Amino acid sequence: MTQAAVSYQVRQLEDRLGRALFVREKGRVRLSETGQRLLPAISGAFAAMGDAFAALDSDEAEVLTINAVTSFGGAWLAARIGRFQLAYPDLAVRLSMSNMLIDFDASNVDVAIRIGRGDWPGLRGQHLLDQSVTPMCSPAFLAAEGIAEPADLLRVERLAPNDSWWADWFIAAGVPTVPPPSRRGIELDSQLQEASAVQAGYGVAMMTPLFWRNELDSGRLVQPFPTVLDTGRGLWLVHRDNRVGVRKIERFREWLLAELEKDR
Repeated sequence: MTQAAVSYQVRQLEDRLGRALFVREKGRVRLSETGQRLLPAISGAFAAMGDAFAALDSDEAEVLTINAVTSFGGAWLAARIGRFQLAYPDLAVRLSMSNMLIDFDASNVDVAIRIGRGDWPGLRGQHLLDQSVTPMCSPAFLAAEGIAEPADLLRVERLAPNDSWWADWFIAAGVPTVPPPSRRGIELDSQLQEASAVQAGYGVAMMTPLFWRNELDSGRLVQPFPTVLDTGRGLWLVHRDNRVGVRKIERFREWLLAELEKDR
């Protein structure tokens, strides 16, 4: 602020108090008795505010806040995020999951993991992987239903049976006739919920193999057929344009890419 602006604000404050804060004499100013009485308390208040903002900046610098789409966050990231914290013990990690787009300007989220085409205005995106899906189910369901070829999936319970991914996958798997949409069926909000349903023995779901590597390796889930459908969308790590080079974001980006490479 200019000297004139400061003088104006001081006079405004003096008018409000009805007392002079400064004694003006021969081009110089000094605190009045009222000003001297107020000085220690006011100085302490400004110092306290400065400390509060400094502590907030310090906290935010040491906390990485991540928001991830539910399927990836719950199925893949949550099982591995502890490795990141162990690799960078000076950082605390907060992980939330949502399928809604996060408003970076209205939240304290540092990075988000989204599914889409990477064209979000004002955000810097890092492509992580192409989203692909294939039918998956429990081994008990596979054996009980006698599923031996792709066409057998037409006669068993399928989650979200009217999803266009099913029709596209059947065509890719060489099944010539796809049935018309059914009025029956269950549609769940995420692959996390679908995995719970199919592991409990209910039907087959269209899921992303990479998200469920541990379940496939352990045999809790099976992928009956090698055909995998590319959905045309991808998984992206995004953050504000002005956060390029921030240490905690860069370390998370490097760690995430390395972990995904292990599972490919």
